[in-house]
Amino acid sequence: MNIRNSFVVIILSLFFFSCGSNQNKKKKYFSILTENNQVIFKLGETVKASIKNAQNIEIDSVTYLFNDKKVKSKEGFTYTEEIDTEKLGTHILKAHVFYKGKIDTITKKLTFLNNKSPKLYTYKIIAEYPHDPKAFTQGLEFSGDTLYESTGKKGVSSLRKVNYKTGEVLVKKDIDASYFAEGITILNDKIFQLTWQSELGFIYDLSTLKKTGDFAFNKSKEGWGLCNDGNRIYKSDGTKKIWILDAQTLAEKEYIEVTTNKGVKSRFNELEWIEGKIYANTWQKDGIAIINPKNGALEAVIDLSGLRKKVKEHPELDVLNGIAYKPETKQLFVTGKNWDKLFEIEIIK
Repeated sequence: MNIRNSFVVIILSLFFFSCGSNQNKKKKYFSILTENNQVIFKLGETVKASIKNAQNIEIDSVTYLFNDKKVKSKEGFTYTEEIDTEKLGTHILKAHVFYKGKIDTITKKLTFLNNKSPKLYTYKIIAEYPHDPKAFTQGLEFSGDTLYESTGKKGVSSLRKVNYKTGEVLVKKDIDASYFAEGITILNDKIFQLTWQSELGFIYDLSTLKKTGDFAFNKSKEGWGLCNDGNRIYKSDGTKKIWILDAQTLAEKEYIEVTTNKGVKSRFNELEWIEGKIYANTWQKDGIAIINPKNGALEAVIDLSGLRKKVKEHPELDVLNGIAYKPETKQLFVTGKNWDKLFEIEIIK
């Protein structure tokens, strides 16, 4: 009897488990249908969506949500939206379809791209300055006339004050050997420094380089580059996203996705805020991307491929990485990982 009862319990358990699984995977009667099945749109175009109702079920109402924000539907349960101020990149259009006292929730993935190809710029060298060839440059930023630099690699990561004209390292703060330091930005007399894969950032006093705190990453898993617009901090993490952080709490509030007219881009490294735009090194590319921080549009690329030929060749020489801007004099400086020179350049449009 005990064996038979146990067998019955097992069968019933499997039956109920199976029923529960089927409920979670219930058939959807509806789907979102876009005009001409279009899922990739460009600025200036219009998204037109409706509910595909193959079985002609009577629908009571439809609620649309764009990125989980409720939007108005038009007559006939349709959704129309012109793409003008939206952020570019990946978006989710969701619909709650109410019918016969039930609800069906359906989604459609849409991609918004820029409607213009990036402009291509070149450069002119204004001046050359010495730079420590042992500095694996990850972050570069001016405060007044002083250059601050973050260098990477475990065991040799550092935060530095540098005389950019002579290359002299005025102050060097070594980072714990367990961390691989990355980008920095300066805001409100504080230096914020990322680490690569430790999901942790550090905060320092600008004048003394004394560490005053740290902060954890939230949704992003890696730290690459940092910059700020005076109010908010922008953080790259190697993905297609550039995160926008609250300057007080360092929480990742939202993000932009960097896009061209052809697709979504990624691997943006060191960042610099210049005259209302984000300038970004792209890992393994000898150039700088100019990004619109409002919608993520990649508006231009500066081709700097000739610079590497002007630095000393050695086994540790690595990629272009490091952008620093002096807003008071409108001077732009760039360098690379283990480069022996810091270049002041002028962008030629």
